[in-house]
Amino acid sequence: VQLQASGGGLVQPGGSLRLSCAASGFTLDYYAMSWFRRAPGKEREGVSCISSSDGSTYYADSVEGRFTISRDNAKNTVYLQMNSLKPEDTAVYYCAARKSCSDPMVSSWGQGTLVTVSS
Repeated sequence: VQLQASGGGLVQPGGSLRLSCAASGFTLDYYAMSWFRRAPGKEREGVSCISSSDGSTYYADSVEGRFTISRDNAKNTVYLQMNSLKPEDTAVYYCAARKSCSDPMVSSWGQGTLVTVSS
């Protein structure tokens, strides 16, 4: 059971990135998929979640309107489209599988991908 996150990098403020999280060893269909991030010196925070049942999406206030989470069950992959990036979005981003978006327990974590927003 493995989640592989990718797509991070260095981007200028106002730019965009798309993160991907590919699953192997299990099917994402039955899991709510989340993105978390941990900025330097800060606690980990939830960024977004997409449910398995009806595709409902949830966002942290800090990213609402700028980030979009989506899933492609056929590719067993979840995405995070990040637009209008700000320096405060700089963090290591992790994907995670949970039973539901309200479940505090994470079934599986990805390894993290670094996003740096800087001019």
